[in-house]
Amino acid sequence: MSDHGAQAMARFPVVDGELTVGGVRLSTLAARVGRTPFYAYDRRLMEERVALLRATLPGEVKLHYAMKANPMPAVVGHLARLVDGLDVASGGELRVALDAGADPQHVSFAGPGKSEVELAQAVASGILLNVESLREIRALAPISDRLGAKARVALRVNPGFELKSSGMKMGGGPKPFGIDEEEVPHALDEVARLGLDFEGFHIFSGSQNLLAQAICEAQLKALDLATRLAVHARAPVRSLNLGGGFGIPYFPGEQPLDLAPIRENLRRVADAARRDLPQAQLVIELGRYIVGEAGVYVARVVDRKVSRGQVFLVTDGGLHHHLSASGNFGQVLRKNYPCAIGTRAGSTERESVSVVGPLCTPLDLLADRMELAQAHPGDLVVVFQSGAYGLSASPTAFLGHPAPVEVVI
Repeated sequence: MSDHGAQAMARFPVVDGELTVGGVRLSTLAARVGRTPFYAYDRRLMEERVALLRATLPGEVKLHYAMKANPMPAVVGHLARLVDGLDVASGGELRVALDAGADPQHVSFAGPGKSEVELAQAVASGILLNVESLREIRALAPISDRLGAKARVALRVNPGFELKSSGMKMGGGPKPFGIDEEEVPHALDEVARLGLDFEGFHIFSGSQNLLAQAICEAQLKALDLATRLAVHARAPVRSLNLGGGFGIPYFPGEQPLDLAPIRENLRRVADAARRDLPQAQLVIELGRYIVGEAGVYVARVVDRKVSRGQVFLVTDGGLHHHLSASGNFGQVLRKNYPCAIGTRAGSTERESVSVVGPLCTPLDLLADRMELAQAHPGDLVVVFQSGAYGLSASPTAFLGHPAPVEVVI
């Protein structure tokens, strides 16, 4: 097994030759769930990651969970008690957040195409809207009047800079996200003219970054940009969301993010913000980094086939459940997520295999020529690093197979 696979597997202790999730042996967990495939999320690992972040972030910086990474209600309910706030990306996610008991004062809503219904949901709920266009700003005035509640708004800014080396760039250059920084003064004038409750800025330049230096640079640039834009506001900045970008390693050769430089950098950011934006609450918004490594996807081997010397393990799961592991969620060149035969974790018999699903397409590939323990029908294949952008980011209706179960252990 590669180093990255061993690191992922180490989070799930082996008992009697089987992986455990939340202290439960994999075969027992499968019986408890009732069927395969399924996703399982480990509460302990989520708690440990939040505790690590608490030890890293200065006290002035609040930690928010970005629900789009994993909006499963039980996951959100667990994390809502551990973090300082939630960030949602739709009216549906907003309902989940409120059902989980999140304080509306500490819920924010970002997304470039909010409908008028969603804007009204947000105003009625009393959450913070990260507005992303003049249309949204202008639509909020009549909604506020109708509901008798002043809309709380922060301007999501599309900065002139990018988060270098990020897996997905959310800012810099032409983007559908946010308001271009050069247009922000005009947008601030509109917010004031319409009597909306201005609270601050949201500056999210990219995600899935493993280079601490790039994250630190983006944080400093975000603070500088917010400070420059604040002079155009008619009210003090009370909230500054610096985004996130913290990545997790998925593939061979990738190293975990070093938090030490980020900790020192955020201390400098907090000191500067205390001087230049004294009323601003700083927020870091993380999703994948909190839940990504706490989850596994589990599928059962239904057939073992040898085709012209290549071994294929055919499972009851695949790309329709876990699109990102198949390589179709942004990978330019397909690479294997770390995987294991969870029911043969202690086996020394190994072989090169390809793990595929039941779909009638060559894209249905979970592992390509990967060295795994020798497996047979009935064994359980585990895909690690599966706690974020798994089920909710997958085409579950494709070819009509049943959707997987999700459990929190």
